[in-house]
Amino acid sequence: MTENVINLHKDTDPPADAGSVTTLTVVTDPAPAPIVPLWVRSGRAIRRIATHERTTTTGRTIARHSIYTFNGGRIITRRAWDGRTGARYERMLRAAEAQGNLEVAEEWEERLQRFREARHRRRMDLLHSPEQVAKGIAVGTGVSIGVLVALGIVMALNTKEVGDVITPLKATIEFIGTLIHIVQVVWPYAVVLGPLFALLGMWSVGRHQHAAPQWALPANVRSGEGEPITPSIVVKALRDLGIPALRNAIKEMGDVGASMLSPITIAGCGVEVDVTLPSGVSTNEVQNKRRKLAENLTRHEHEVFITIPQAARTVRLWIADSGALDEPIGPSPLVTDDTMTADYAKGRAPWGQDLRGDAAALSLYQRHLLITGLSNQGKTVALRSLALWLSLDRSVQFLMGDLKGVGDWAMFDGLADVLIQGPTDEHVIQVTEMVESAVDEMNRRIQAPPGTQFPPLIVLVDEAQVAFMCPVKDDEGRPYGGSKATSRYFMAVRKIHNQGRAVNVLMWQGTQDPTNENLPKLVREGAHTRASLALGTESQARMALGDKAVDGGAAPNLLRPGLDRGTLVVASDGITIPAGQSSITVRTHYIDDDAAVVITDRAKAMRDGVTTLTLVERGEERDALADIASVVGDAPRVRTQDVLKRLAMLSEDTYGKWSFSDLKRVLEEAAPDGPDIAYKSDGVMVVHRERLARALANRDGEGSASASE
Repeated sequence: MTENVINLHKDTDPPADAGSVTTLTVVTDPAPAPIVPLWVRSGRAIRRIATHERTTTTGRTIARHSIYTFNGGRIITRRAWDGRTGARYERMLRAAEAQGNLEVAEEWEERLQRFREARHRRRMDLLHSPEQVAKGIAVGTGVSIGVLVALGIVMALNTKEVGDVITPLKATIEFIGTLIHIVQVVWPYAVVLGPLFALLGMWSVGRHQHAAPQWALPANVRSGEGEPITPSIVVKALRDLGIPALRNAIKEMGDVGASMLSPITIAGCGVEVDVTLPSGVSTNEVQNKRRKLAENLTRHEHEVFITIPQAARTVRLWIADSGALDEPIGPSPLVTDDTMTADYAKGRAPWGQDLRGDAAALSLYQRHLLITGLSNQGKTVALRSLALWLSLDRSVQFLMGDLKGVGDWAMFDGLADVLIQGPTDEHVIQVTEMVESAVDEMNRRIQAPPGTQFPPLIVLVDEAQVAFMCPVKDDEGRPYGGSKATSRYFMAVRKIHNQGRAVNVLMWQGTQDPTNENLPKLVREGAHTRASLALGTESQARMALGDKAVDGGAAPNLLRPGLDRGTLVVASDGITIPAGQSSITVRTHYIDDDAAVVITDRAKAMRDGVTTLTLVERGEERDALADIASVVGDAPRVRTQDVLKRLAMLSEDTYGKWSFSDLKRVLEEAAPDGPDIAYKSDGVMVVHRERLARALANRDGEGSASASE
């Protein structure tokens, strides 16, 4: 029965010309829902029960253990068949033929022939065995009865009882009867328990081999999480790559597909295995399937690396333990060992670890360097860690330009002869002039007498793409940036690449997101050591490392931006690379700013003191004597040629065209009555720091006195 409900509502916003209005609203119950048939409700209940997680888990468990038993029986049968026939030899023969290895195929054919000959001899011996067995049984029975009777006679003589003659024989007959009785009692149970134990054995073998379909396996096995790499897993992963020739060859090999593999060895936080590919399968086909291979091995793409060793038609797989590459490596020895020093010529910079977990050290001796990658992937830290190590060699000199200008290189103030920090066009101009001054120094060294030894001079430019992309031109219309012969920065770098190595003038550059415009081809190919962090495309990887390294398996474009920060792919003869490979992947140590300051403080303590020249705005009025004092720094004496060079770095506009006569004029005017500030020492003109400081103090004192008057 439907009840009518009457509600009284007072209008909350009544009309202006009306009073309160009472509204009667009649609300009735909705029509009753239709009755669902019983068969529909039953079907829904059955479907809910059938799809319930507990039901599916139970069904999967029953199916899994049943299939374990069945497939375990198949495995045992196959093993027994292999032991009694030449099936194993035939499989190995087919596998060798599928691989195209005729020598191994001939060896297995010879083994198969020897097995068949031995089996034939055994079968021929069986033709004569029944007669020999019958004779053996008759002789054995007669001898046994004789022995028992003789034993009975001995007993009878001892006991004086004639009946004891058959006592041993009688006891033996009774023992046999007891055994028969035991068998009669046990046999019914054995008939029942024997098959159960057999089934249990087959189940155990199947379970150990995971001999069940993927859908029936436990969740942790289906996902492969933490699953160790075994030969069967590698072979199945290769079979399912989607390469027809490889799949067909592995099918022909059957159970001996593992003959393609070398022994699987532990290599750092993963394993390594060489795969000899069958005839008709090229190495680049497997390289191009890296992601699918990794997924077949239940790994992420970044956890599988494919390289080409020296052996022909072979690929080397390095497979990381699940999640191992996401764990950080330990601190740098530069941080943990406060007694470490560097040796530019013979030492190696501790840079990080390779994928095996071994220390990766890089030789910097007479090698130009290029590090590139996407932004915020650790390029500056990786480049800085090499400079930090080299700063611990007191003979090394630095000219540094940081075209980012956020203080990443500020700790080198007091170590570098020049330190320019900033992203503007003015900073690019100063960096260009710095590199050009290094070219002048290189030319001076080249013209020195043969056999002259020169200290290492590292010309380092971080964010070099800013310099290449700078549109500013000088007074003569020559651009500072660009990649043409008129580009001042480009040509200065090229000159150092061409001849600097011979006189220890080296160019180090760090760039990001390389293109042909911001990293010209001639510049990137001039570096001896090329390293790349994560990149976006394969074409960028080829720009960074070269075609040879990429064709050999280098793939910085497959590193994960953000997650693989600090991981580099390095192509260089200055680092130990496994034989046959063209590159190596290095996980670099992270040295933060505070730790970098501690290291540079140690480096400064090892040196006599360096006055670092910084950027000076153009057009600013210069104090020549004060500038000379600043470039001389704390050294007791400095060669006049070095003073002129440093002055040019300090301000190209003011001092770029200075000669020795200009320098001599300023120094003579500063000390007209005192000893010469510039004089010859050991055949070389030098500037004396104390005399210069005295002249500067006297001048400032006279200026103060004049002002007071």
